[in-house]
Amino acid sequence: MQYGLIGQNLSHSFSPEIHRLLGDYDYQLKELAPEELPAFFAARAFAGINVTMPYKQAVIPYLDELDRRAAAIGAVNTVICRDGRLVGYNTDFDGMAALIRRTGLEVQGKTVLIAGTGGTSRTAMAVAKALGAAAVYRAGRSGGEGVLSYAETRELPVQILINATPCGMEPDPEGQAVDLTSFGWLEGVIDAVYNPMRTRLVLQAREQGARGQGGLYMLTAQAAAAAELFLGRTLPEGTLERAYRRIHGEKQNIVLIGMPGSGKTTVGRLLAEKMGRELIDTDEEIARAFGMPVTRIFDEQGEAAFREAESRAVARAARKTGCVIATGGGVILRSENLRRLRQNGRLYFIDRPLELLLPTEDRPLARTADAMRQRYEERYLRYIAACDARVHGEGTAQAAAAEIGEDFRL
Repeated sequence: MQYGLIGQNLSHSFSPEIHRLLGDYDYQLKELAPEELPAFFAARAFAGINVTMPYKQAVIPYLDELDRRAAAIGAVNTVICRDGRLVGYNTDFDGMAALIRRTGLEVQGKTVLIAGTGGTSRTAMAVAKALGAAAVYRAGRSGGEGVLSYAETRELPVQILINATPCGMEPDPEGQAVDLTSFGWLEGVIDAVYNPMRTRLVLQAREQGARGQGGLYMLTAQAAAAAELFLGRTLPEGTLERAYRRIHGEKQNIVLIGMPGSGKTTVGRLLAEKMGRELIDTDEEIARAFGMPVTRIFDEQGEAAFREAESRAVARAARKTGCVIATGGGVILRSENLRRLRQNGRLYFIDRPLELLLPTEDRPLARTADAMRQRYEERYLRYIAACDARVHGEGTAQAAAAEIGEDFRL
């Protein structure tokens, strides 16, 4: 292995794709058990590696040298084999500082809480102090020396929260280290987790009116700093931003919401074909699971059974990345559906006027003109509130697909 990433549970890592955007070198994933670390580092059979959880501190005894910043932090995420010597660096510092700057959060003079006690939390503490935080606290499940329990943080005037735990990361996107309800002073949340792109924590912060940002830009920025160490040169100007925009676009889902008959499936099919993406139609997934059409599910098992199945289908689809997801008209009736779809997706409301929405027998809650009108009146404001962008639906499906494609590539 020339370059790569070591750690555990790496199947959901975006790192190989990011490094391919940063330079012309081979980058591999290598999962290691703790007992394999000594032999791996003794062999020194690599030019440069990144290190992720849970080894950012564990690798230090195997290194010949730490650069000044890594030594001060006590955590390493990049190792270079230079003239037979292993030198450890911390480019997570660069990544987290870049993410905070890009999010527009002002740390100077603020109270910062860091969730987590591992290597990433040490980096977060160093970044917060370097940016002039007035007070920095760390929290963990049980607390301990120099670490608060999560229960003890509820009375703190926390203004900025940094999540340095794996809570909320695939394969457990429902996890959340801290409930933000009691943090009335909160201005922003920075989450080191990048998959999903927006964790429950980030979404809760936004719902409370604070800024919230996941860790994808941090991952890309630290990778760019590591690439410069790998290659021994500065990357061309703009490389980081181009790589981030590319990986962000490739990983984000396009989610279509709107009334029955607004053309979601047709528009989704056009987008998927043009962009080379998988199309997931949640109604089709539900029908396949039940072995019967949606109308029959409503007629035989009722709307409640359908809505439960819909939420399960949404949960499965939302965990994927880089897809087009066409949803049923009632998906917006459950806030949990929308939260899941937002974790990796941008939501587009295809706003087709009521007079162009045609009731048909295969639409169980919109089989007549009166039923369609009632659904429209019940749901229209919900669609507006739920979407990230509104799409003109009075024209052709091709026009709507083109409008979405143009917005998505911005």
